[in-house]
Amino acid sequence: MQTRFVEANGFRFAVDEAGEGDHLALCLHGFPESRFSWRHQLPMLAEMGYRAWAPDLRGYGETEPKPRDVSSYLIDRLMEDVAALIDASGAKTVTLIGHDWGAGLAWTFAANAPRPLERLVIMNVPHPAVMAAHLRKSWAQLKKSWYMFFFQLPGVPEWVTTANDGRAVRRAFYDMAIDKTHFTPDVLDRYARDARRPGAMTGMINWYRAAFRLQGKLAGPWPVIETPTLIVWGEEDAALGVELLEGTDAHVRDLTIQRLPGVSHWVQQEAPEKVNPILKAWLSAPR
Repeated sequence: MQTRFVEANGFRFAVDEAGEGDHLALCLHGFPESRFSWRHQLPMLAEMGYRAWAPDLRGYGETEPKPRDVSSYLIDRLMEDVAALIDASGAKTVTLIGHDWGAGLAWTFAANAPRPLERLVIMNVPHPAVMAAHLRKSWAQLKKSWYMFFFQLPGVPEWVTTANDGRAVRRAFYDMAIDKTHFTPDVLDRYARDARRPGAMTGMINWYRAAFRLQGKLAGPWPVIETPTLIVWGEEDAALGVELLEGTDAHVRDLTIQRLPGVSHWVQQEAPEKVNPILKAWLSAPR
């Protein structure tokens, strides 16, 4: 596995890469993560014959520049990044894999289809329309989503999350994880260091601020996703209840769901020994 820098859509994306060939597995991370969150999956994907890329997304890690304006993080701009990365790869076939915010971006990209996808893998984030419906009717999910509202404040969230050497970022991983084996001090140090890069936390939180500007559009209508789709969901997600899977089949033509009991929101990092065999089997099966 190596790190390279890819020029795309006016950004210099830091990308961890494993494998080679013209079938790209593009892995999109969530908040407050980085490309590092796919460290357990990239080697396996390379062994399967994929060229696996995990970029630091806009506003994150070593990707530059980090725009400070909220409008730069609107979902259309983020989809442009994904399309530009695909184009820069030169790949003939693309499998898109996303977790958390990366999964939200992957859902939107697959629904709008600015580039063709062979397969779609989603981890621990509901389809946007399903999320919108639950936020309207579920007080329990609203309470779990309190941080999204907190992030709308100017300046304060940045200070809180980066204070004390990024203590809040470290705790987000360690406290939420059920099995903490893979969240060693060096792993937590990596995430805290990335979050404390100049402009990073503002960029990271601006994903949430930009999303609130479009929340009225989340309900749709959404095009039905024709791409075969796998959802892997850790059932002990403290932020997103497993009931958010209900209704997904109305938005996806070919849907497979794999639920993992006793696993938290950080599913691919916390339980790679469970997630990787699921990925390998599903990606290898004919469609």
